[in-house]
Amino acid sequence: MSDTERLRDEGSPDERSDLRPASSGDGQWGARGRGDRPGGGRAAPDGRRSVRAGTDRRGGRADRPAVDRPRRAAYEAVAAVHRDDAFANLVLPAILREEGLTGRDAAFATELTYGALRHLGTLDAILTAAAGRDVQRIDPPVRDALRLGAYQLLHTRVPAHAAVSSTVDLVRAVGPGATGFANAVLREVAERDADAWVERLAPSMESDPIGHLALAYSHPQWVVRAFAEALGGDLGETTRLLIEDNERPPVHLCARPGRVDAVELADEVGGAPGAFSPYAVYLGGGAPGDLPAVAEGRAHVQDEGSQLVATALTVAPLDGPDGRWLDLCAGPGGKAGLLGAIAAERGARLTAVEVAEHRARLVSQATRGLPVSVLHTDGRTVGEDPKLPEEHFDRVLVDAPCTGLGSLRRRPESRWRRQPSDLSSLTRLQRELLGAALRAVRPGGVVAYVTCSPHTVETHVTVTEAARRSGVPVDFVDARPLLPAGMPGLGDGPTVQLWPHRHGTDAMFLAVLRRG
Repeated sequence: MSDTERLRDEGSPDERSDLRPASSGDGQWGARGRGDRPGGGRAAPDGRRSVRAGTDRRGGRADRPAVDRPRRAAYEAVAAVHRDDAFANLVLPAILREEGLTGRDAAFATELTYGALRHLGTLDAILTAAAGRDVQRIDPPVRDALRLGAYQLLHTRVPAHAAVSSTVDLVRAVGPGATGFANAVLREVAERDADAWVERLAPSMESDPIGHLALAYSHPQWVVRAFAEALGGDLGETTRLLIEDNERPPVHLCARPGRVDAVELADEVGGAPGAFSPYAVYLGGGAPGDLPAVAEGRAHVQDEGSQLVATALTVAPLDGPDGRWLDLCAGPGGKAGLLGAIAAERGARLTAVEVAEHRARLVSQATRGLPVSVLHTDGRTVGEDPKLPEEHFDRVLVDAPCTGLGSLRRRPESRWRRQPSDLSSLTRLQRELLGAALRAVRPGGVVAYVTCSPHTVETHVTVTEAARRSGVPVDFVDARPLLPAGMPGLGDGPTVQLWPHRHGTDAMFLAVLRRG
């Protein structure tokens, strides 16, 4: 996989559909022998340990207690995230199906998985204090079990004795030599509630506000700092954003225009029409992939913010022809599906470009039956690829690969994976893609630059620099009138930043440029 493909895969959180490659993370032990790991326990030959308690690897009964299935499923999901760099939203549904979990059991496993991942930073600080050693020195399987136990103690209504005993049973299955250690650590954790632990461990808000917010609301400090900067230094609003990031977000559906009306879809699925997007439906619960409307291509899963920024491109004022549209970074296909449906109603045609082959296939699946041509190529080849001529397209979308900091409530593990060092390669790619879009659009045409990140380096700095370096005349279009009337908190323009705590959407950024 090329660097561009990797960044595209990791940088676009919208409707993600693949796993990151396995890494040499917590499941690999280097030169240390398996018998002398901290916490003990035996692993399978590939370094992994399962909690399929009750049978040994030869099929006979093992001398271990059974771990209840919801906690077992949550453990397997969290372990896969940390061991294999998996995505929770992909591995957990598969585990739930394998375990046969539905209803309340599935909901409990989901709550444990996502809660432990969201609160990971704070949980690790508390476990470090309770254990008297850095949490990174604890055997990884035991560490993941302790994280789940601490989450139950501090953030759920599970009685303390049940949280401790069930977690000790889990540790007995994945690290038998560490049961006494786990019992002692969890009993220490249970001595305080979450607020008391934060009061003990976090720096004061007065002396170190960023450090305080980072530990209190479980975000890396660099992310908190980036949010605060994007919010103009308002720490109160930053706090509200961090709180919202730690809440479970609702599922948003997109009713594809020409195929189903949002009100009809809401009635069909038992949801409610969205607050802003004319195509949005809020789903109350259940598995959206099981809905007939999704299976039949009348709707797809898509955050309302993504719908709004894609639709904004289609309503930007335009002089002259309006039949050739371009989605320069189309995978996995959510925005291409919406654009293609709108194009069908208006007699236009969309060219959808995707550099990663597997994501290009997903775009083809997402746009089946729509006036969309899918190109498996690098969007930066505008002017070199005969199918991507310069000054050819009327409307161009650049849904750029980014850090994904705007969707941390949906991708809880992302906040711990991303690093400030990622910005250099990402912003270079963003500038190059936006430069290619400005070459691709005809004079008088419009380009929408979109990221699912509020980081100013990925938003204002990237757009300004790309426009300056493009070598073509560019004017900013005020994006606020392109969004539904009455939307609050859109700022002073000409760009728009959406926020979870203001709009109930992912933190999508939108800039619209017209080529002179």
